Amino acid sequence: MQALILAGGKGTRLRPLTVYTPKPIVPICNRPFLLYQIETLKRAGITDITLSLNYQPQKIEQLLGDGSQHGVRLRYTVEPNPMGTAGAYKFAEEHIRETTVVFNGDILTDLDLDAVIGEHRERHATATIVLAPVEDVSAYGVVETDEDGRVLRFLEKPNPDETTSNTINAGTYILEPHVLDIIPDGENFSFEYGVFPALLERDEKFFAHIPQLSYWIDLGTPERYLQAHHDLLADRVGRIRFTEEERGRGTFTQHDAQIDEASIIGEGCTIKAGVSITNSVVGEGCHIEEKAQIKDSVVWSHSNIGTNAVISNAVIGRSCIIGHHAQIGAGAVLGDKTSLTDYTRTS
Repeated sequence: MQALILAGGKGTRLRPLTVYTPKPIVPICNRPFLLYQIETLKRAGITDITLSLNYQPQKIEQLLGDGSQHGVRLRYTVEPNPMGTAGAYKFAEEHIRETTVVFNGDILTDLDLDAVIGEHRERHATATIVLAPVEDVSAYGVVETDEDGRVLRFLEKPNPDETTSNTINAGTYILEPHVLDIIPDGENFSFEYGVFPALLERDEKFFAHIPQLSYWIDLGTPERYLQAHHDLLADRVGRIRFTEEERGRGTFTQHDAQIDEASIIGEGCTIKAGVSITNSVVGEGCHIEEKAQIKDSVVWSHSNIGTNAVISNAVIGRSCIIGHHAQIGAGAVLGDKTSLTDYTRTS
């Protein structure tokens, strides 16, 4: 089998974090996000992976290379302009010869992909879509199925009285190569509004897979980006665990610095006396001055946090400078190279 990761989005909703960093490689617990999707594919034995890029593609290619460092073979396609989800799949057609797993490039999940593939094969399906249950379906596209899992219809952001289903498109598909025949060459085309309705019209074997126990989150906003970190630190993402070495244990020599067991600290950090870090991720090369407090937050690499600064439920971008006694409150998101003077308050 092969895989295609749709990693061409600009990450507009995640700004300012994605101004200089493409969304597919924003750091999640100090790892580029795409590595989590690559690991999910590797667990299912899929190592032939194509990345469909558009926004700042050179940064992604430079970081991941040919994939050999991560035990996979990576190839790249770069859309000349945004072509939609299915258009990007069609644009990568020259690399697609087999059944293909397609991932949206902004979904963090611990999906058991082996189970999805097994079900797809047992049903001799043309296409399988993975669904995720949510409490409020009004912000999503709902997928209705029959008792055998066959897809019946799609409803975009329905009112509560329009459907009894609570399952939405989770951004993972398994597609047979002839699905490419549905998609026109060189056009902007989507799975949701183009391919999937066509599969239903043609009465193709189009099934859904609904995992019984699986983590799923769309990283499209700063709030969800931060929530994903909280879930990972709390070990709520079943197949993703961090070792003590990965969490940076045993690397602190500063007197009286307190770092809880949940937090992850990158290499080369300077953490001075009296610092408190709780349920947070600190990137490599950060410099944290005396008595600073970081709680429930994410600090990207090479940022400087001043004496007695307090950061709580916030995201601090790369190479930021936070002044002495500054207070960065809940919901704050600072882009790369932001500089805040002493005693600044964000809320």
